[in-house]
Amino acid sequence: MSDYDVIVVGAGNAAFCAALAARETGASVLMLERAPQHLNGGNSRFTAGAMRFAYNGAEDIRALCPDLTEEQIGITDFGSYTTEQFYDDMFRITRYRTDPALCERLVMGSRETMTWMSEKGIRFMPIYGRQAFKVDGRFKFWGGLTLETWAGGPGLVDRHTELALQAGIEMRYGCRVRELMSDGYKVSGVLVQEKDQQHRVTASSVILAAGGFEANAEWRTRYLGPGWEMAKVRGSAFNTGDGIRMALEVGASPYGNWSGCHAVGWDYNAPEFGNLDVGDGFQKHSYPWGIMVNADGKRFVDEGADFRNYTYAKYGKIILEQPDQFAWQVFDQKVIHLLRDEYRIKQASKVSAASLDELADKMEGVNKSSFLSEIDQYNKAVNTDITFNPNVKDGRNTNGLGVPKSNWANTISDGPFEAYHITCGLTFTFGGLRIDSNTSQVISNDQEPIPGLYAAGELVGGLFYFNYPGGTGLMSGSVFGRQAGINAAL
Repeated sequence: MSDYDVIVVGAGNAAFCAALAARETGASVLMLERAPQHLNGGNSRFTAGAMRFAYNGAEDIRALCPDLTEEQIGITDFGSYTTEQFYDDMFRITRYRTDPALCERLVMGSRETMTWMSEKGIRFMPIYGRQAFKVDGRFKFWGGLTLETWAGGPGLVDRHTELALQAGIEMRYGCRVRELMSDGYKVSGVLVQEKDQQHRVTASSVILAAGGFEANAEWRTRYLGPGWEMAKVRGSAFNTGDGIRMALEVGASPYGNWSGCHAVGWDYNAPEFGNLDVGDGFQKHSYPWGIMVNADGKRFVDEGADFRNYTYAKYGKIILEQPDQFAWQVFDQKVIHLLRDEYRIKQASKVSAASLDELADKMEGVNKSSFLSEIDQYNKAVNTDITFNPNVKDGRNTNGLGVPKSNWANTISDGPFEAYHITCGLTFTFGGLRIDSNTSQVISNDQEPIPGLYAAGELVGGLFYFNYPGGTGLMSGSVFGRQAGINAAL
């Protein structure tokens, strides 16, 4: 007789979805979280709570957001985000590497899972502040991201915790799972370290939802490559790859883009790991409206290649590859009103000046003469015949530059100017475990399901390669977490 029907390792969004789904069937569920209670939630607590899912129009949004008023609906163009568009984004962004079966399960299960979460008590709201601009009196959404959880990632974790406790799920914090109990065939429990004591807990099934290995500097350097030990970690300090390691030790198959990760532009002076007082406020994602330069004063990336939802997760790597691992984002008065709220936090590493010459003096580490020359060449190359429109890929580009800007190109000419100092912030790693797309059961090196072992969340490999469409992490954790909970409880 096992101590529990299901043990869930972790306490982020994927773990909670797994636990709630298992508990729905009547299974007894224990959640084991390595972090202390005041740091609970894994990386989910550090997110803004955005969820990418397929929907057909305003009625689908209304069903998930019953608190929306008629006035809000009347001034909003929610558009649609079809399953076809979701597929297209997943395949395009991952260079057609995403596992087709996993991708299909994610896309086709996204709206159903959102409905399930809503029915369980998770609340959603439109992302007016970051994903919509007002045009002719109406908010228009763009880029496939329309809803977020109330109060962002912290609100999501807190609500999940309330629902889990109400459902009778047992939760223990400060419990680090060290090993999986296995007879060489079936997983039957875990070895837990709680303070200075180790003990075993048995279960019919174990669900691993303990995050990737982004907080493990040694693994980052081993798998992502030299230099990645220099990256800052956007989220939890506890995501060191324990879940992946334990599964590999019992014969699980590694899968996916082990040298790839989700990494963004992050405040240069942010701490080594995420700060819950600031959350995701250290990110700096309004670069499409300005330019980015490195220590040599040179632009090094097409800031307007696509909506930031489709580029931000790969630009962190490119910033890390620049001299001294930093860059500056530069904006003028034409676009400063478009900058996201994260640019207004008091902790922002920001300089401002009335002239570009003065700004260059304040941009620490940048070659001044080279920067001013770069700005001059860039300004001359901007195609001002095309109208600037932040809601669409407007085609307002540059001509003749070695590093083009494909959309949203404006001259940097109207002072006062602002510049923001950034480096690479690592969110999560893409490599992980191979799972069955229909059950979330972990697959062995013999390409057979491992009885009693399931996985969900960041430690699942095969979905993301090279890049990542914004909002897909929480959604995939929800879809595969729910699926893992259902099947683990059978």
